[in-house]
Amino acid sequence: MVSREESAASTRRALLDAAAALLGAGGVEAVTLREVGARAGVSRGAPYRHFADKESLLTAVASEAWERVGADVSALRSSSELSAPEKLRAALSGLIAVGREQPHLYRLMFTQPSGDPTAVVRAAGRSQDEFLAIVAELVGEKDARRYGALLMTSAHGVTSMEVSGHLTTEKWGTSAEELVEMLVGLVAAEG
Repeated sequence: MVSREESAASTRRALLDAAAALLGAGGVEAVTLREVGARAGVSRGAPYRHFADKESLLTAVASEAWERVGADVSALRSSSELSAPEKLRAALSGLIAVGREQPHLYRLMFTQPSGDPTAVVRAAGRSQDEFLAIVAELVGEKDARRYGALLMTSAHGVTSMEVSGHLTTEKWGTSAEELVEMLVGLVAAEG
């Protein structure tokens, strides 16, 4: 027999999955609590028992996305098979991959929630701390934040330009992968 807590957790998971699917298909505008509930196969009122409003639901979706990125970066960081430059390259490429594969989710991750941003800030912060630890392997603790900010903002800019169609080899003579390689090379040379 399923307990009430297990049932609530299962419903919450279904709601989050439905919201993520709607977001992926049509952006923030496509996500409504009514449609999320319908896709999750729950009553009309069920979403409101788990989320105060659409913004809190989207905040939870963004927080989970940052948690996944953080887990991926943590796994890279603890890998004994990769060098520090390889870890950094993979971390930056992973962030760019989120933008390529899930552009609506990526934009949501980098948008200040209109509600309580605490969960997103906390999840993003953990992810960024893992990233900074990889950067510190290359340049040391003293310079990790400065180089980390340069790398993260560069990767975000590369992703935004690529997703919007402004980063083309015809125009710039380079690709996102080549830019990541250049960034990693520059930082590795400093370390």
